[in-house]
Amino acid sequence: MVTKLKKSVSSKASSAKTNSTRAGSAQAAPDAASPLANAVKDSAQQIWQAGLGAFHRAQAEGSKAFEALVKEGVTLQRKTQSAAEEKIAEATSKMSSLATDMSAKATGQWDRLETIFEDRVAKAMGKLGAPSAEDFSALVARIDELNKTVQQLSAQVAASPGKKPAARRATPRKTASTPS
Repeated sequence: MVTKLKKSVSSKASSAKTNSTRAGSAQAAPDAASPLANAVKDSAQQIWQAGLGAFHRAQAEGSKAFEALVKEGVTLQRKTQSAAEEKIAEATSKMSSLATDMSAKATGQWDRLETIFEDRVAKAMGKLGAPSAEDFSALVARIDELNKTVQQLSAQVAASPGKKPAARRATPRKTASTPS
């Protein structure tokens, strides 16, 4: 701690100044300046020691403060990373949902367009006299029935070995184009 100068030192210094001016010399008396110089020297020494102490304390506590700041920084970094990851996940979810909705709408539009196209092609084919898909389905069903009938007849012929099937003559059907 810095010690204050005593009044006696300052009064001695002022009396020394007045004595030195009376004597006509330009220098102050060495015994009067000595206590003031010692007080300034002691004060400067104390200030220097206080500075050294502060520097030492800053070094000792500085590393602890630095470590505490690093720990706090790591904690803050983790919090910001988790917050950023949450925001990214939220944005990804929203974009995925939006993409799914857009895909569903586009698929619906394509299905409608496809249906319209198929209907128009079917109408055009019908006007040209081409068989429709329903006609082909009916034909396939009729062929399946005929196959079943043929298989049944083949099974009956194979079951009766002694009888030979009579040769049937196919009689042609009369159509409008055939003369009678």
